[in-house]
Amino acid sequence: MTKKAKIAVIIGAGPAGLTAAYELLKNTNIKPIILEKSSDLGGISKTLNFKGNRIDLGGHRFFSKSDRVMKWWLDILPIQGSNEDSSDEIMLVRQRKSRIYFAKQFFDYPLSFSQDTMRKLGFSRLVRIGFSYLKSLAFPIKPEKNLEEFFINRFGKELYLTFFKSYTEKVWGVPCNHISAEWGAQRIKGLSIKKAIEHFLTQLKGTQSSISQKNIETSLIEKFLYPKYGPGQMWETVAKKVKSMGGKIDINSEVKKFHIKNNKIIAVEVINKKSNKIRKIKADYFFSTMPVQELISSLSIKVPDEIKRISSGLLYRDFITVGLLLNKLKLTENSKPIKDNWIYIQDPEVRVGRMQIFNNWSPHLVEDKSKIWIGLEYVCYKTDKIWSLSNKEMANFAISEMEKIGVIDKKEILDYTVAKMEKTYPAYFGTYSQFGKIKEYLNKFENLFLIGRNGMHKYNNQDHSMLTAMTAVENIKNNVKTKENIWGINTEQEYHEEKKN
Repeated sequence: MTKKAKIAVIIGAGPAGLTAAYELLKNTNIKPIILEKSSDLGGISKTLNFKGNRIDLGGHRFFSKSDRVMKWWLDILPIQGSNEDSSDEIMLVRQRKSRIYFAKQFFDYPLSFSQDTMRKLGFSRLVRIGFSYLKSLAFPIKPEKNLEEFFINRFGKELYLTFFKSYTEKVWGVPCNHISAEWGAQRIKGLSIKKAIEHFLTQLKGTQSSISQKNIETSLIEKFLYPKYGPGQMWETVAKKVKSMGGKIDINSEVKKFHIKNNKIIAVEVINKKSNKIRKIKADYFFSTMPVQELISSLSIKVPDEIKRISSGLLYRDFITVGLLLNKLKLTENSKPIKDNWIYIQDPEVRVGRMQIFNNWSPHLVEDKSKIWIGLEYVCYKTDKIWSLSNKEMANFAISEMEKIGVIDKKEILDYTVAKMEKTYPAYFGTYSQFGKIKEYLNKFENLFLIGRNGMHKYNNQDHSMLTAMTAVENIKNNVKTKENIWGINTEQEYHEEKKN
């Protein structure tokens, strides 16, 4: 008699969910069923298509210090051959260029401490930066209680105020001294003035030719891989493979309730957002990438009051991208188009935080390669006035800001679109300092695995999210009961491959 295959329900078809499904199909006899709330695949790594012009929400570099992740990506989409247009299912090798736009001048990001940078900063500011950095070396703030102290310890107060404070507070909507220092440990890791200077000296010897760049801080890498048609192409391709291998993906399927018995999830109730039909799906394992707040509120059992309080106090930042199609940018360099992939807008007088130039990510993201296709990023709360603006109002607001700082000329605009994403950034304030209690509570459900960014309320990159999924599948395969190895990903200062024995 044939043994009945086990089932895994995976909530969310983003990088973590799709990776979990693919790994289950490759390495176990467990059949995955992915339930995706929206009608799209890829989560926040999806690519939107506006009249043939593609939007990458947030800009997704395909780079990791994990050899496993790099190989995984290239098994799905190989690096382009000699003829870039010979295949659509390829990765392009892109040269990274990212700068800060401050006081209508460009500064390298991260700072390179080149002669150009020092000239633009001016003598008096350089002196203040130097003295404040020396002070941070001599008298570091210990322990680091918040993100402001994290920045000051690594860059000095003057450099923090000049280049870090404004953008960071645009993203999070609160002062840096209200944000946990853990955000810096996860996002910036080992970056410091010392690292930036070392990298600048290395650059003088010549650009690295290897795509691996494992000896370089992630924020300093010079090259990265990128799917020909944006990050969504990777996850759409993975989704096709999952289906061809026997997995199932149901879109417009929102999980409303988790049924629990004896510290195990036994089933989920799912509503189809098109037909409003509700069904119950039983399974052996459950992977969740849904926001922790929503997960807690969907449990069928009585949740302790303290857990409910902490959960309801978790905060999320929402995301708006305004796509503008232009004949050209007003902002040029030596009368030539700028080559930046993305630019941090440091000016505190405007709300826009970052500008993506999609042509420079991949020329194939633009329908007409003679035009310029940009994305202007705004981070907010759904309760903010900016979120409720009509598309036309939002576009006009973004256009006026970019005209104000000299980036565009309104008469060059050909078209626009507006895209919104809820709960893009899990916040490191609110009740986050008590999140350990939620983690401990949810870990008790032995067949429930929290993975991905919102699934763990952790500001993971794509590769970190994928590694959480891979590790969860390995735990099931090897009958490993602990989940600490999942939670440990992107917690330490270094990736697992770099740990010293």
